[in-house]
Formats: sequence, structure tokens, C-alpha cells
Amino acid sequence: MAVQTVATPSDSTVDLGPAAALSCRECGHRVPLGPVFACEECFGPLEIAYDFSAYDTEELRRRIEAGPASIWRYAPLLPVPADVAEKPNLNPGWTKLVKADNLARELGVTGGLYVKDDSGNPTHSFKDRVVAQALEAARAFGFTTLSCSSTGNLAGAVGAAAARAGFRSCVFIPHDLEQGKVVMAAVYGGELVGIEGNYDDVNRFCSELIGDPAGEGWGFVNVNLRPYYAEGSKTLAYEICEQLGWRLPDQIVIPIASGSQLTKIDKGLQELIKLGLVEDRPYKIFGAQAEGCSPVSTAFKAGHDVVRPQKPDTIAKSLAIGNPADGPYVLDVARRTGGAVEDVTDAEIVDAIRLLARTEGIFAETAGGVTVGVTRKLLEAGLLDPAKTTVVLNTGDGLKTLDAVAGTGLTATIRPTLDSFREAGLA
Repeated sequence: MAVQTVATPSDSTVDLGPAAALSCRECGHRVPLGPVFACEECFGPLEIAYDFSAYDTEELRRRIEAGPASIWRYAPLLPVPADVAEKPNLNPGWTKLVKADNLARELGVTGGLYVKDDSGNPTHSFKDRVVAQALEAARAFGFTTLSCSSTGNLAGAVGAAAARAGFRSCVFIPHDLEQGKVVMAAVYGGELVGIEGNYDDVNRFCSELIGDPAGEGWGFVNVNLRPYYAEGSKTLAYEICEQLGWRLPDQIVIPIASGSQLTKIDKGLQELIKLGLVEDRPYKIFGAQAEGCSPVSTAFKAGHDVVRPQKPDTIAKSLAIGNPADGPYVLDVARRTGGAVEDVTDAEIVDAIRLLARTEGIFAETAGGVTVGVTRKLLEAGLLDPAKTTVVLNTGDGLKTLDAVAGTGLTATIRPTLDSFREAGLA
């Protein structure tokens, strides 16, 4: 991978709150804040390094609790300016943490089961969180076009955020996405471009465009703005702990696409511990994949440290990244916390979507079916403790992936008479 050579503003011209620098996850090399994503020393991924040294725990807690009902309540812990909530953005986050007692009974969980339902975000997926972060970085670095490579949800989130903030948007998707996601990405008026191939092909094209004069002034949220974008996933960890009464969950099940969401949730939990906002105690993180695209699960089960790419073939297209950038780091997190990475078949995904809808009234997209299906599988295998507090993530709305449950429909068709009603066995 080539290191991007875009001119980088100096720290003095950029206000991104407590963000102090970019730090390489592999070698620790630090560089000033800017639109770069790969280390110039070792080509490792860059991530945000912070200065939280001035914070008092109780004052910080009060500040958070008095903040807006969005991810911006956590602005003191994010790479954003202090006045971020006053800027035109979609204000995602602070979604429901649903105590899923009916699902718990069905699965045999006694220690408390919760669904973090991110379908309540503005474009009905967790991607609004990460795009909101990237948008602030794009403003800081003077970009005029917001772009991305996407499996669907991200395209819609970028289109909506750009429209709200007055940016041009041009996003790239595989040509064969679910129609619901195509329509939702296109309706915001930006340019939507289908690429012949899968997500990995789309991502490679975007990386090439960044290095070309044609990409000048473009902020690719999940490429040259990736270090900032990825921090949005931490807000899931912050919200879950605050909604649990400022305590860590014992177990959390997270879907894996690139793997960034899982690793950043772990980063968020670690930050809360270091800041004294939650008690330091063990927790386990579990990753969930579809069998038809399970490179991380395959590596975990084989005991490997290297994640070998796969060609995706699954209905869970939002997770269909065959070469996940954060795959090795997911393995590290799962092993360090005592968790695991598991996968489920397409048939199990559909069954889990229906199970969650039937028990809790939550219609999840296919990624949510993956997490619920994997949760059930982990419980049956004895890897999840049913007596522990467990949180399962639903990252999107089932209305985007209607094809997955296309066989669902009318119970009966009757004449408008009571006799017909009784004859159908509905009385």
C-alpha cells in the first residue's frame, strides 16, 4: 500500500479537540493530525492519539450526562471541536439499549440480555456515527467532496451527511447491492457509482483515485479520513456503558465487516476504564461473521494470526468484505479478552432475523441476523455464559434487506365475513 502524500495542515490550524496526533498501531510512530491513514515508517494503520490528562473523572461524567442526546455528548473524548453540536450534521447516536427479556428466555440467557439497536440512527444504520466523525475531519482539512467505498449503509450515511452539511458527495458501491440500499444512497442527490466487482474491488479503486489529481479535494471517509472515521465506533461502547449505569457489559457480540467497529469498541471500553468512568473488570468480546464471508472466523478457529482473504458469497452484503483491514486486530481483541469469533449460514441468518423480530419487535438487517445467530450458536457451544450480562449489536434496519425475508407474507386471505375468518382458523 502506498502512503498518501496529500499536503497535511499543521496542528496549529486544526481544531480537533483532545486529538493530539496520529499514531501508528504497529510501530508507534507519530505524525501531526492530517488526512493520512498509513504510517510512513512501516505502512501500518494510523489511529488517533489523545491527551486526556487534564480531565477530572467526576467533572467529565457530569459534562457527558448534561450533553446532547447524540454522540456529541462524548465530544471531550472524540477528535472534534468543542462546538461540534452547533454545526450542521445529522447528530447520530444515543440509540436504544433494549432489554431483550423475551429473546433472553428463548435463548436461555438469565444474566440480562440487551440489544443495542442502531437502526434508530438518521439513515438507519450505525454508519451515521462514523460518517459524522469523518465529516468533522473533512471540514477541518478543507475538503469539498465527501466520498467512500461502501457495501451499502455507508453510501447512504455519506450522502445524507453531505447533503445536510452542504458538501458534494460521490460514493462508490458494488454494482449488485440490495435495491433498498441503492435507493437510500441515491435519494440524497449525490452521485452514486456502481463498480463491477465486489467491495474489495471498489475499495482498491478508491485508493487509486485518492492518489490521482482527479481525487484532489476529496475526503474518502473510510480511506484517507479513516483514522477519524473509525473513532465513531467508540461511541457505541460509551453509550452501552452509560446506559448500563456506567458499567461494563460482561459479554458483547459484534458483527465483523472490516473489523474496525469491534476494535474501536474495545478501544472505547479501555478509555472508559483508564478515565475511571467505569470499574476495571474483565469483559469478553465476540465477533460475528456470515459463513459465506468468514475470513476472520476461519483464522480464529484455525489458531492463525494471518487472515487469508475470501471471495464473499452471502446474503449479509453489509459484512461482505473478503479482505478485512482490521482482521488481525480483531483476532488480538478476541483472544486477549477471552472471547471468540464465530460464523453462521445464510439460513441461520434469516432464522435469527425472524427470531429477533418475533421476540422483541426489532426488524434487523442481515448483519443483525448474523449477530443474533452467532449469539445463539455461542450459547449452544458454551462459549457465552448465559448468567452474564450480554449485549448484542443490531447495526441496521431490516427494511434495507427485505430480500432476505422475502418468503414472509400474509397469514391468510379471507372474505370480509366472520364465517371466512372462522374458516381460516383465526378465531
